[in-house]
Amino acid sequence: MSNSQQPLTYPTISKSDQIDNYHGTVVADPYRALEDPDTEETKAWVEAQNQVTFSYLNEIPAREKIKQRLTKLWDYEKYGTPFKEGESYFYFKNDGLQNQSVLYTLPTLESEPRVLLDPNQLSEDGTVALSGIAISENGQLLAYGLSSSGSDWQEWKVRDIATGEDLQDHLQWIKFSGAAWTHDHQGFFYSRYDEPNEKTKLEDVNYYQKLYYHKLGTQQSEDILIYHRSDEKEWGFGGNVTEDGKYLIISIWLGTDSKNLVFYKDLTNLNSEIIELINQFAADYSFIDNDDHIFYFRTDLNAPKGRVIAIDTKKPTSENCQEIIPQAVETLESVGILNNQFVADYLQDAHSQIKIFDLKGNFIREVELPGIGSASGFGGKRHDTETFYSFTSFTTPGTIYHYDMKTGKSEIFRQPNVDFNADEYETKQVFYESKDGTKVPMFITHKKGIKLDGNNPTYLYGYGGFNISLTPSFSVSLLIWLEMGGVYAVPNLRGGGEYGEEWHQAGMKEKKQNVFDDFITAAEWLIANNYTKPAKLAIGGGSNGGLLVGACMTQRPDLFGAALPAVGVMDMLRFHKFTIGWAWVAEYGSSENAAEFTNLYAYSPLHNLKPGIAYPPTLIITADHDDRVVPAHSFKFAAALQAAHNGNAPVLIRIEIKAGHGAGKPTAKIIEEAADKWGFLVRVLAIDV
Repeated sequence: MSNSQQPLTYPTISKSDQIDNYHGTVVADPYRALEDPDTEETKAWVEAQNQVTFSYLNEIPAREKIKQRLTKLWDYEKYGTPFKEGESYFYFKNDGLQNQSVLYTLPTLESEPRVLLDPNQLSEDGTVALSGIAISENGQLLAYGLSSSGSDWQEWKVRDIATGEDLQDHLQWIKFSGAAWTHDHQGFFYSRYDEPNEKTKLEDVNYYQKLYYHKLGTQQSEDILIYHRSDEKEWGFGGNVTEDGKYLIISIWLGTDSKNLVFYKDLTNLNSEIIELINQFAADYSFIDNDDHIFYFRTDLNAPKGRVIAIDTKKPTSENCQEIIPQAVETLESVGILNNQFVADYLQDAHSQIKIFDLKGNFIREVELPGIGSASGFGGKRHDTETFYSFTSFTTPGTIYHYDMKTGKSEIFRQPNVDFNADEYETKQVFYESKDGTKVPMFITHKKGIKLDGNNPTYLYGYGGFNISLTPSFSVSLLIWLEMGGVYAVPNLRGGGEYGEEWHQAGMKEKKQNVFDDFITAAEWLIANNYTKPAKLAIGGGSNGGLLVGACMTQRPDLFGAALPAVGVMDMLRFHKFTIGWAWVAEYGSSENAAEFTNLYAYSPLHNLKPGIAYPPTLIITADHDDRVVPAHSFKFAAALQAAHNGNAPVLIRIEIKAGHGAGKPTAKIIEEAADKWGFLVRVLAIDV
């Protein structure tokens, strides 16, 4: 099917003459009204846009077939990695098409599992999700967080694990926080914000987080304030209790910057002061464990790819900071201690490598993984001799392995059974040169034996930001694309964490254009190497990846056959004015700074749409309850794109109702969205299915 159809008629909204002056540059913002999701005008516009979008999608004959195949593929048992607390094991499992995964417990690995918490019972449509859990050290109590309709706001409750009954405890206005139990099992630490305005709680900025201790059986109003900073509105606090129960470790974050502070409190003395161990935002410090007053950290201080150090808290000067595991060629992502050994999770060219060291830093062995992919897990306590990990690749669903720390042997514990033959597909990794000569890796997955004749429909997916690494991962949705003969390409763009902090910084702030150049060059490489051609090439990404798609489709509209920006940051001049958007200034810069404004304005997707340009067929995806990247970004971008666009190619916005940024989204909604996405590409890229 081609795009030579009649142009669509898009809903309009009244434009305002809103003008802002940024350091002498006048910028119009005609769709400012769409920033308020609650006005009758915005609601009517949302409804009308969805009507146009779903009318278009419902006309695609392949869409129902795709949805049925997706549903069949999705219907397999999905296991989470088991973990142990007290004398019991716990794990998550989804029978197949359940909207939310269920938490089970069992006394031994051979026992019959028992349902501990089934979030599917909490709402009819699956839109209440479990957003966090913390099990007390004796394995008797479960603190758990719930989020509704995908919002970042959480409420926390407590369940008696033996009886399955909830206690009376009920905590609210929690965001960006876990829970950390004290070893007396009497309560836990958590972070919250002050109660917001009920009407505008999904848009208002979040400042002044506070760290509290909640004692079981008491009202939240009686919780003890452990730490806050009335002089630092942007500081956030993560509290964790050390495995020996002696210390509360407070990690202090400032927006999304990877640099943090570390304070601690002696829990053996209730009146102890909070000690500022690391009080400069100089590097990333991730607490690993402690031997009494010796604290171990994974840090990128003087080591952009990461190393392990020990700090003696009795004399914490930089001279007494001891290096245990030096920086390697690979990137050190995280470290744990099991069997009195460091288990170090490295990235080698964006795929997992697990190495084990003794506590002095001597290398013991590498864990033999099943192939090139992503390994996660290796959780447990200091003296545990067993652990579990999950291994996945683009065509291998998450397989759970049981690992013996003493012998170094892995055994399959749970292997999913998916209606898909992985042997028919292949993944390879290529390296290409970006615009400035930087070497960038890219994973390419497709059916074995495809013809490189330039005609393969290709989906190029990227992220490139916030120190996040894109490693091989399995997605049921992706299988549909591969079965239809599609090529899936994932470049590891600068801005990510694949090669450490220097790689991250090469795609931040004034260097953000590098990320777009890396993505555009990936597209050009795929075309030059006869995988595809512009008319068959789609680009996609979500959140910061939605920004990536928005920037690239406005910079090179000629290069792509379709664009799918999801929950993207599209207005780079005003993102910091909503919810947690201010926290991204560390990554992007701010329009309130003259030099940074010039840079942001140069690539901001909303501000670089030009009237009369034929943009590629576009399906913008957002959700009405997204309080991470507020839907105003996508709303304004859609309105401006539809007004500027010249041509018959559809430029649509799909607005999910009762959903958020993505976390906790029910299976039914995920399948619907995936069917719409692939259906759209089948139509606009003229794919025969």
